[in-house]
Amino acid sequence: MSEDDSNMEEYPTEIHDYLAAFEKSLGSVDEMLKTMMSVSRSELLQKVDPLEQAKLDLVSAYTLNSMFWVYLATQGINPKEHPVKQELERIRTYMNKVKEITDKKKASRLDKGAASRFVKNALWEPNAENEHASKTPSKGKKRQ
Repeated sequence: MSEDDSNMEEYPTEIHDYLAAFEKSLGSVDEMLKTMMSVSRSELLQKVDPLEQAKLDLVSAYTLNSMFWVYLATQGINPKEHPVKQELERIRTYMNKVKEITDKKKASRLDKGAASRFVKNALWEPNAENEHASKTPSKGKKRQ
């Protein structure tokens, strides 16, 4: 019997697809971590604006705490009863605040001057010439 056959007997065949997907996900995480670790943090932070720095810090903290959550679960500890749960909620709160700031920046701004000119020109305003013309008889009519 080969080593793969003995490994297949250790767990039910129904979960083979789940384990294969999990292994693929771990490979993706490993690649991302290698990419992030290839550039020094100070070098990376110099290239981005403060809002992007905040996003990077939050994603890093959230990822680290999520990995710790998974570690606790693999050790048989209920992560829902561990302080890591409150930390993840705190980070999510800050992520929502950063998202609100980003959304406000993307929102269109009202040019009050242009809007007031637009409304002013769209509204009919009687002026002195119109009032004078309406009081005097028009040229096309005969005078009596």
